[in-house]
Amino acid sequence: MTHAGAVTVTRIVELELVRLRPSPVGRGADGSVPVLVRVSDGVFDGWGEVPGATPGQWEALTRDFGPALVDHPWRRPTEAAEAFADLPWDPALVGALDTACWDLWSRQRSTPLAHALGGSRTALTAGVTLPRQVSLESAVTEVNRQVGAGFRRIRLEIEPGWDVEVVRAVQATFPFLVLQVDAGGRYSDSESDMDALRSLDSLGLLAIEDPFDPEDLAAYGRFAAEARTSVALYRPLSSLGDLVEAIRAEAGDVVHVDPSRLGGLTAARRAVDLAVDAGRKVWCGSSARTGVGRAATVALASLTGVSLPVEMPRAGLRGRDLVLPPVRAHDGVVPVPLTESGSGHAPDPDLLPGWTARSVILGSRGTDASDRPTRGG
Repeated sequence: MTHAGAVTVTRIVELELVRLRPSPVGRGADGSVPVLVRVSDGVFDGWGEVPGATPGQWEALTRDFGPALVDHPWRRPTEAAEAFADLPWDPALVGALDTACWDLWSRQRSTPLAHALGGSRTALTAGVTLPRQVSLESAVTEVNRQVGAGFRRIRLEIEPGWDVEVVRAVQATFPFLVLQVDAGGRYSDSESDMDALRSLDSLGLLAIEDPFDPEDLAAYGRFAAEARTSVALYRPLSSLGDLVEAIRAEAGDVVHVDPSRLGGLTAARRAVDLAVDAGRKVWCGSSARTGVGRAATVALASLTGVSLPVEMPRAGLRGRDLVLPPVRAHDGVVPVPLTESGSGHAPDPDLLPGWTARSVILGSRGTDASDRPTRGG
């Protein structure tokens, strides 16, 4: 908290957990919806996002993780995760709370979150992911839409039977476009799957991401040893320990860092350092469903070690962003907020009530949580 130019660190006095309504953001197949977390010292607020919390995770957040953070006297955001040392590891829940602490801490110091993390870049090249389309023609049409919006890198989701031909179709129309593919762990070491992967390897892609089962690092290592194309890792990484193991196994040479998957900005920043020190290239993606999580990803991607485009929502998606200002690319470039403290973004107070299904306040309003359902929750 700031007084007369001095900065004094105070513990959290209030933690609010906001479960969003599925109508504006959609609901996952497992019943999950995003949850926002707000930490406050009474003057400044910091925000984080759980991209898709299941009913069980919501219960764990309100019963265990939230109260643990309220009771923990952290002084720096790197200490916040210590509050959860005795709880089952859940990177999404830890990540949201850790990120909110980083946002609060940087706002207390009137410092941009990007600078607090050690970032120095002022603008980022943006990439976008396209899910499987109904036909090759529709895939080319959708790529054209994204290229027209200025995106510099397109990541195509592929699977056996929808891989080599769609890449070739896109390249025939956009021969100079930077392309990478996300295989989603759907391939095996069968002859047909390996033939497809080797064909993809011949097409000059930026990277082939997650070709095999996330548990099979040996398969990653064998393919990486023979491939000319970079092999990118995402699904095998749910902790820093996983990253260390993947580096030792030489399972790939590109690391996709997502704060929500690794346990927040503290772990994600360390992951960038580990990957760069090991000679890996890094890009930052986000499973975030709102601008709260995407804003944290932009701040992380401002680190100099992050050399590949940052992931942004694709052009043409309907719906409003919850935060002000919206977090999106403009002509293929994402600005890093450096004139505002914290992430530079916060939920729109006029929109947030309409997006909220239920909120729980812990901390300053007494020992018992204040649980406030809203109409339709």
